[in-house]
Amino acid sequence: MISLDEAVTARLESHGARFEVLVDPDAALAIKRGEFDGDLEEVIAAEDVFDNASTGDRPAENDLETVFGTTDPLEIIPEVVERGEIQITAEQRREMQEQKRKQLINRITRNAINPQMDNAPHPPERIESALEEAGFTVDPMVPVSEQIDDALDDLRPIIPIRFEEVTVAVQLPPEYAGSVQARVRQYGDLEREEWQPDGSWVGVVTFPAGLQNDFYDLLNEHTSGEAETRIVKDKDELSTR
Repeated sequence: MISLDEAVTARLESHGARFEVLVDPDAALAIKRGEFDGDLEEVIAAEDVFDNASTGDRPAENDLETVFGTTDPLEIIPEVVERGEIQITAEQRREMQEQKRKQLINRITRNAINPQMDNAPHPPERIESALEEAGFTVDPMVPVSEQIDDALDDLRPIIPIRFEEVTVAVQLPPEYAGSVQARVRQYGDLEREEWQPDGSWVGVVTFPAGLQNDFYDLLNEHTSGEAETRIVKDKDELSTR
């Protein structure tokens, strides 16, 4: 479980009753997007459903049965997050925004180069200063990966910057293809894909080169190390197959 200080409140109002749960903000966003596959007990502050989380009041059990068909908090919590609204205080918003700003700067620093200086990397201080000059505002409720393109668009008029990219061909075994190919699609630009007669999936995806280790870790975690990958060095070969 997480501490109360780390949690945000997700609130759902239905059938004249209110239901609140306390959950990690990033996990709440992942649940809302249908992307959460972790251990729910590790990302909640209380294995409970409240009528008012700040006072600890709980809804009536018959209200839980009416709305959710159960009184089990671990079944109800994800539904409250999915169907309800995530409530954050001004202080929580500032803290989340600062955390994501640091993550954004780190991600850009790891992957961006200066094409006018022999492809040298930009130091974090330069990225941070340029983002401030551009007036770029980090959205604390949006994943960092979805804010990079907008940040780069704002940075380019201020500093010469380019992302180094890598193109990777992936083959997923049939037993993992259905779920894992969706994660591969979200990781970058899908260049091509093909379902094989045996149910396996082959895809080619392009993404920032600095994310290779994260990408391979994701594949290994979700395919028990059975995914096959190779670097595509010449994209022209994609159009000849």
